[in-house]
Amino acid sequence: MFRTNFARGAALGGLALVLSALPAFAGPGISDDVVTIGILNDQSGPYADLSGQGSVVAAQMAIDEFGGTVLGKKIELLSADHQNKADIGLAKAREWFDRAGVDVIADFSNSSVGFAVQSLARDRDKVTLIAAASSDFTSKSCSATSAQWVYTSYSNGYGLAKALVKSGYSSWFLVTVDYAFGQAFAADIRKAVSEGKGQVLGEVRHPLNTSDMSSYLLQAQSSKAKVVALASAGADMATGIKQAAEFGIADQSLVAPIVFITDVHSLGLAAAKGLKFVTAFYWDRNEETRAWSKKFFAKRNAMPTMTQAGVYSAVRHYLRAVEAAQTDEGQAVMTKMKELPVDDIFSRNGKVREDGLMLHDMYLVEVKQPSESKAPWDYYKILATIPADQAFPSLEQSECPLVRK
Repeated sequence: MFRTNFARGAALGGLALVLSALPAFAGPGISDDVVTIGILNDQSGPYADLSGQGSVVAAQMAIDEFGGTVLGKKIELLSADHQNKADIGLAKAREWFDRAGVDVIADFSNSSVGFAVQSLARDRDKVTLIAAASSDFTSKSCSATSAQWVYTSYSNGYGLAKALVKSGYSSWFLVTVDYAFGQAFAADIRKAVSEGKGQVLGEVRHPLNTSDMSSYLLQAQSSKAKVVALASAGADMATGIKQAAEFGIADQSLVAPIVFITDVHSLGLAAAKGLKFVTAFYWDRNEETRAWSKKFFAKRNAMPTMTQAGVYSAVRHYLRAVEAAQTDEGQAVMTKMKELPVDDIFSRNGKVREDGLMLHDMYLVEVKQPSESKAPWDYYKILATIPADQAFPSLEQSECPLVRK
């Protein structure tokens, strides 16, 4: 009996020593002893300038702020080009999740790729930080492990159209890039125009990364609509603006819901002057944005777009949440992301809402006249700040199944 009790006591003592050596934090801790972040975006196509390697640089800047570690574990960064093809993006995400131990994938820059990876990540309990436009990411397609940063088709499509219809621009023609991104913008513009008692006179869709917009623009011109809306971005948007100028579309107002500073830089102020749009970030807004953007410029020789600044913000906030949750387990991290305020150069007092939408102020800007610009990249005049509760739909409007009604 004595030997049995002694053995049992020794075993329990040994177990106590083992338990005392375990990490102090609760939960599963850091998987594979490393936090691995993937940047998946367009690195060779029409969205390469607005996201691409610039987003990789921005993510690395966020990692560097943490000293390259979180909870004493190394942070690794991977990147890949999805070539704007959902199957390629999905295959890369599956490889990253299943073989490379990736914990979170950020950016996407393409809504079709984003939806494919968001669904896979939900099944794998992995986090996605989406910098693509469709409002459905945080509405009917929302996920407990995903968040949407930067902008949506609602903030930049519905919001812009609503303001213009209210100012008397009642008739519209849509020139839409033919995939989820453009279709989402077209739907939100149509909604705003209809609610404002305006009219959409027609719509034509074009393939991604087209070099010739002439037939589409001629249809828009012949419609006599007061507004021609280019529901596209990147190279497609720039092509549309350049060719619209060549066709002399002067009696119609040209609107591009999504414009990036790299687009204006490429177009030049002579072509882009007077263009009004909504943006989530401008490098020259205040001292903090200027200081961070100059560090980014030193690495990329270009000022950051709103997507690149948003990727920095999203990755930084993710790492803060890992630190707070004491784990990289997907749902636990997302819970902390929703609890913590987003305070950085991208957003002050931002909040990741129950449906995954990151609420932050937006800015109505106008491209300067060439005579107003004092230096390269000095391109915008901020006309107004749009508060977060006006820039994005209310939680009551969300179709997200996660939202408690």
